[in-house]
Amino acid sequence: MASHNSNQTITKRMKILVCISHVPDTTSKINFTEGDTKFDTNGVQFVINPNDEFGLTRAMWFKEKQGASVTVVTVGGADTEPTLRKALAIGADDAIRVDAHPTDGFFVAKQLANVATQGNYDLIIGGRESIDYNGGMVPGMLATLIGANFVNTCISVEVEGNEATAIREIDGGKETIKTTLPLVLGGQKGLVEEKDLRIPNMRGIMMARKKALNVMPAVESAQPTAATAFSKPAPKGDVKLVSPENLDELIDLLHNEAKVI
Repeated sequence: MASHNSNQTITKRMKILVCISHVPDTTSKINFTEGDTKFDTNGVQFVINPNDEFGLTRAMWFKEKQGASVTVVTVGGADTEPTLRKALAIGADDAIRVDAHPTDGFFVAKQLANVATQGNYDLIIGGRESIDYNGGMVPGMLATLIGANFVNTCISVEVEGNEATAIREIDGGKETIKTTLPLVLGGQKGLVEEKDLRIPNMRGIMMARKKALNVMPAVESAQPTAATAFSKPAPKGDVKLVSPENLDELIDLLHNEAKVI
């Protein structure tokens, strides 16, 4: 009869879910239609939300250093799939698209919670906010819905076994938190630096074509908020030039118009 070593332990492979938002590139010209109630997507280039991209890159570090598996997920239509394919080309193992229009933060969190529960993930990384609507609601609501620990504005995370050490930005400093998995992070720059972000290479792009991109139906959910109108910032006023010799006029303008002194 074969003997077994009672001291032998099996290390569980950490499962990571990275939540990806499909957002307009910051260089895109933004317009609205239907009486400023709808965002006009014509001519707009879409990218991975920058806060999410920092999280994805950190997830790739866990994959390469600790053997974690990395799944990316988004809530959106078929138009979001190129963004998911980019995440696969960067190195994620597989992708999930919840087939629904992300109209409300709670609705999105409910869809992500369904994915997270079905997949039994250990670490869920999202951006602290997306750069389109800047709601900053989804990671916290997701953590509440699945009963996971939550760290927002996270700039560093290490995982050892079932324990995690995270550092988050707070007013005037940083806070170090020790917690346990499952854990939801609202990440931002600092999880990795911009210089460490990855650009898909040709091999990654070719491999991404063979990786699974699964489409899931949305689950029933309330949508308690709705955007009713959008407006652009007011255009900047004309520049007033003041002669260097006329300091009295400059002081008057700074005091009475600009109200900075």
